Amino acid sequence: GALLVNERIDREELCGALSPCSLSFEIVVENPLELYSGTVEIQDINDNDPVFPSSQARLEISESVAAGARFPLESAQDPDVGINSLQTYQLSANPNFALDVQTRVDGSKYAELVLEKELDREEQRELNLVLTALDGGSPPRSAHVQIHIDVVDANDNAPVFNQSTYKASVRENTPSGTLVARISAYDLDDGPNGDIVYSFSSHTPAKVRELFALDSATGELRVKGQLDYEETKLYEIYLQAKDKGAVPGVAHCKVLVEVVDVNDNAPEVTVTSVYSPVPEDAAPGTVVALLSVTDLDSHDNGLVSDVNDNAPKPSQDSYDVYVLENNVPGIPILNVSATDPDLGRNAHLSYTLLQGDVAFGHLFSINRENGTLYLLTSLDHEDQVEFSMMVQVQDGGFPPLATNVSVSVFVTDLNDNAPMVLYPHPNSTTTYTDVVAPGTPAGHMVTKVVAVDADAGYNAWISYTLLQATDPSLFSVGLHNGEIFTARQLREDDAPEHTLVILLKDHGEPVLSTSATISISVAEMVKEVLTDLTDVAPDSDPRRHVTFYLILAVILVSAAFFITMLSVGIFKCYKWRQSKELYNSSRNTMYRTPGPFHHIDAVRGGFTPPSFYHQVYLTTDSRQSDLLCKKPFTSSPLGSRQGTIRNGEPGLYHQIVGTTSRLPTPAE
Repeated sequence: GALLVNERIDREELCGALSPCSLSFEIVVENPLELYSGTVEIQDINDNDPVFPSSQARLEISESVAAGARFPLESAQDPDVGINSLQTYQLSANPNFALDVQTRVDGSKYAELVLEKELDREEQRELNLVLTALDGGSPPRSAHVQIHIDVVDANDNAPVFNQSTYKASVRENTPSGTLVARISAYDLDDGPNGDIVYSFSSHTPAKVRELFALDSATGELRVKGQLDYEETKLYEIYLQAKDKGAVPGVAHCKVLVEVVDVNDNAPEVTVTSVYSPVPEDAAPGTVVALLSVTDLDSHDNGLVSDVNDNAPKPSQDSYDVYVLENNVPGIPILNVSATDPDLGRNAHLSYTLLQGDVAFGHLFSINRENGTLYLLTSLDHEDQVEFSMMVQVQDGGFPPLATNVSVSVFVTDLNDNAPMVLYPHPNSTTTYTDVVAPGTPAGHMVTKVVAVDADAGYNAWISYTLLQATDPSLFSVGLHNGEIFTARQLREDDAPEHTLVILLKDHGEPVLSTSATISISVAEMVKEVLTDLTDVAPDSDPRRHVTFYLILAVILVSAAFFITMLSVGIFKCYKWRQSKELYNSSRNTMYRTPGPFHHIDAVRGGFTPPSFYHQVYLTTDSRQSDLLCKKPFTSSPLGSRQGTIRNGEPGLYHQIVGTTSRLPTPAE
């Protein structure tokens, strides 16, 4: 079972720049029959030096070029991968240029010269620099290139691209000549100095030049070779625009070309034979071959098609959301999230707010794509405390599958309502005066302030305090109930009229308050107070006799109520005596009424003759009710209830039916 190396392995020859580099194999083991898959990863060693395309590079740079200008340099190539590949560049010391090392999308490095100090042709006509490329091996391998820079006089305006980066996408297997992108640059100079020629930058890889062609006059980038998504998914192409001046100005841009996958690879079926030939006496179920299917395409192009067999699964079945009242309209309050293990459209989810008995369309809305629930209006806790709704999550399959999620929105209370006084009424023109007799002892309740708060919980707790009083020592108010008591015994020298101002405060944050004014008269009888009130009220008031009529009405209603209750009591006693006599007389008859439990057993057992079955209905207080007996019938013990009569017939079986659990005893 040992796996041996058969010949010398060269990772660069087998895999090129692909990393990791691996070789796959399969092993069949018999008795028992098993199939194993194995992979050998070829690890890289630093056995290659970086290599520049040429040993020398020549640049022409105008002395008018401003500091900060960048000049791409030819890149070195290193067939090693990972840390052993090309890692950085170094530039020999000089007063004018610095080196900026950039990283491409695929991780490869390239270098650019950056002008830090402007050139002066009269001072120095040329510069010679050395560029060194280093890999990451230990010890590192390197390569060198000589850079000769000619400082010349020419153009003072370089071309400028309208954008630094272009993006395009093209399908793989696109025919040659297809337009990918069009780059554009402008030059403010006139004549040849303003004519622009487009070309690939010097550090553009040779593979890119083989796949794409650039029109030097129009800047059109077209497909030249065969694109393959499975080989490269993204190309980073560096282009330049150069004018035709004696010292041409140069501008650079980058084009990112994304290759879109096409279903151009058929699934590959690999058959591994186990028995060949198959014996004629092989038992049913014997494995004769092993099959594996692969597809080089990506995403849906590389899978067995999906069936919409999974309903959306929300992250939770129900949500409870708490929102402060008086909220700002339009705020998001919840994000309903769900997943669907299906693929493609079968996994595309949409969210819908289902309308219940109450239309919530003017209160709530939900984003169909991401499930964000919005509150469209300001809520009021005193108007409605809770909203319940259903959110339907539906996929895009055919037919679609859906799941409902319960959402409850609770409106939490804010202290936005001050206490409201019910008694005495604050907006009434009538003067409320309470009366207390002289000499009343301490602790006597005189009156009560009645108030409510529309808020809830702690915000609705009301406390009462005495704010002002004619005599602060005479009356006190209950902190939590608003009851006004005498704080001491009333004396003869106390003032006959007292005015109290009660402050009512809730316990919210911030505290809201209101006040109530109470008038109290000290008098021997109500007549004195009424006389005082008559003196105070205007002569033209048509309601000056209202109090008298109210008192008279209360007396008449009380008398009528007393007479009615007395009559009902007498009638009840009379009925009770009648029921007692009827009960005593029934015990003396020759027919004895069985108990209710015996009758139930007899009915269930089917032993009671149908013609001897009667029902007697009683009220809850059966001792004070008449007996209502039913005539005999022959159909069933549970037959019609028609023909109810007032008296029972002798010799018949009776059932006492009522809401009580037992019959009254003779003593009762």
